[in-house]
Amino acid sequence: MSLEVLEAREASGSALRNLFAKYAVTDEEGNQYIPAVKYVREFLRLDVSDDAVSLVASVADIGRTGRITINEFLAVERIMRMPDAHFRLAFRMCDRQGKGNISVDDFMSVMMCTQAYKEVEFNKNCGWMQLHFGKNLQRRMRSDEFPQFIASVPREHIRQAFRDLNKNSADGSIDALVYAETLSRLKGPAFTDYLRDNLVGAITTQTTRVSYSYFTALNALLHNIDLIRQIFTDIVDQLEEKEITKDQFDKAAWRFSEAITPVQTTLLWRLLDYENTGKISLKHFNLLIPSFTLSKETQSKEEDRSLSVGEQLAVQVYRFGLSSVGGAGGAAAVYPIDLVKTRLQNQVTTIADEVLYKNSWDCFKKVLKFEGVRGLYRGLLPQMCGVAPEKAIKMTTNDFVRGVFTNKRTGEIPLYGEIIAGGMGGTMQVMFTNPIEIVKIRLQVAGEVAAGRSLSALQVCRELGFRGLYRGSYACLLRDAPFSAIYFPTYAHLKKAMADHETGETPFSKILLAATVSGAPAASSVTPADVIKTRLQVKPRPGQEPYRGVIDCARRIYKEEGFSVFWKGAPARMFRSSPQFGVTLAIYESLQRIFPYGPAKVATPTRAPRIGAYAPDDTYIDHIGGYRNTQRTFANLEQKLGLWFPRSGGVSSKHVDIDAGYKIVKTEGR
Repeated sequence: MSLEVLEAREASGSALRNLFAKYAVTDEEGNQYIPAVKYVREFLRLDVSDDAVSLVASVADIGRTGRITINEFLAVERIMRMPDAHFRLAFRMCDRQGKGNISVDDFMSVMMCTQAYKEVEFNKNCGWMQLHFGKNLQRRMRSDEFPQFIASVPREHIRQAFRDLNKNSADGSIDALVYAETLSRLKGPAFTDYLRDNLVGAITTQTTRVSYSYFTALNALLHNIDLIRQIFTDIVDQLEEKEITKDQFDKAAWRFSEAITPVQTTLLWRLLDYENTGKISLKHFNLLIPSFTLSKETQSKEEDRSLSVGEQLAVQVYRFGLSSVGGAGGAAAVYPIDLVKTRLQNQVTTIADEVLYKNSWDCFKKVLKFEGVRGLYRGLLPQMCGVAPEKAIKMTTNDFVRGVFTNKRTGEIPLYGEIIAGGMGGTMQVMFTNPIEIVKIRLQVAGEVAAGRSLSALQVCRELGFRGLYRGSYACLLRDAPFSAIYFPTYAHLKKAMADHETGETPFSKILLAATVSGAPAASSVTPADVIKTRLQVKPRPGQEPYRGVIDCARRIYKEEGFSVFWKGAPARMFRSSPQFGVTLAIYESLQRIFPYGPAKVATPTRAPRIGAYAPDDTYIDHIGGYRNTQRTFANLEQKLGLWFPRSGGVSSKHVDIDAGYKIVKTEGR
């Protein structure tokens, strides 16, 4: 089972041509090309020896000229978007003449350059090779046959190594130390430090000798480690247990695939059950998987788990601060619209003398004329003070519940999970929203009720008392829960749809647009609940019978004013809520970029790692389209096909090693 090549977004032709031009040089005739060394080390960022550079570059350099043209550059990008990219690139390395078929010598020219061959020679004259290339090794192999052949080469190499080692053994076994050393030399970077340190102890519980069955079993175990990890993950999901027994694994493995044998599972438990509990967990598997094949999301999650309590608290304070500033900015930006909306909704249309405003624009002009600019911002202070806890609890609850419904393996969340998460976020915020709303509304209508008499938030709180601050909370719940249930899923899907086609990231301008547009359907849909809430929370006028609750309020509005009144202020509400959320998220995203958190990485909701998936080159901006699969494709060449080449042994000062395996190198200034 190969490291999974995830579907890469197709890069535009213009973007790829611009990328080619960035690395290309021009010859005397005006032709542009990328030199082979530059293509391998600076663009692909692979650390291989000087002798192997031209061979690795041949995946693109079909003519073996040492120059990669634009058409060759684009061809490799298309190949790397395919799930069998490592097979295709391996064939291109072997197809020295570009005929679409290869000879034994073509294959051996590549094999002899690998580090595995330098450690243990591969005999091309064996019977196994004759099966593929004919008795006289003169047959040429087509490209459609090649994947089956090359996938079997590592196993044949292992067989040849064992045969050479046990020539003088009477019982056909070899010494355990020799066994471990030989596998280490053949597997190279795929042979982890943990495996190297513990393999001998795991297999010498009963004897110091190793049979051919155990020799090949470990090789198969390492070859199938992604499949085994997938099986284990499925069992954990079904049983809802973090650790499982060997018996539980065996039953599932035998149903899942015949490739997993009892010998392999026995070796697996001997290697990983170092606590002698009879059980192993998913974290144990990481000991057998090279660190450079673990997804970045997995590594970042491990880093997050290692944060101290103080650091985790600091992260939360950082997020709380940014969301507070963003929420306050969003509220202030649209507050005049909110005031107009509130006054329109509070206007009783059956009392002719109290019809002060014809529409939203008329209301805005009259407030500005009789109360001034200051009147447009009545009640702003308590609103801004309350936005911080309101936004914090809404976002925290939404993220937490989304995490509960998110599939741990795929990172996908069903639509109903998104709706429930949003609804829960809206429900939890009511404890903060209702007191803020009732104080804000009382202040907003104070100008029309008391002819501009000054009224403070503290006076309103004293007049209402603690219980009064939660008047209309049921209506508030009927508004906020559906609003969030609609808003958050809509925003998540719009943001994903607007993501950049090449990088997968959503630009700042589109975040603002997605956040703003998502507010329109959410705000308009819950306007009836907002009208009822406003009527319940406004102080009754002299002689006006107060409403006795949500149902009584709804019944009286419908009976006395008609159904259309439930949608009064809907345009103003949409024009207020939509830009408010847009501004809030825009400020939040801007502050994150301007003031990045220093002591620890702040984890943002991302797609969970897929088991066996090699991390895409998200950290390298020049790897776009199919080239985002560069690391995982060459990891498959190395781990699954045995085509790992000698390292440079000391990259030039222009490069710095940062990874194991096909050591990815990064260039200064990039």
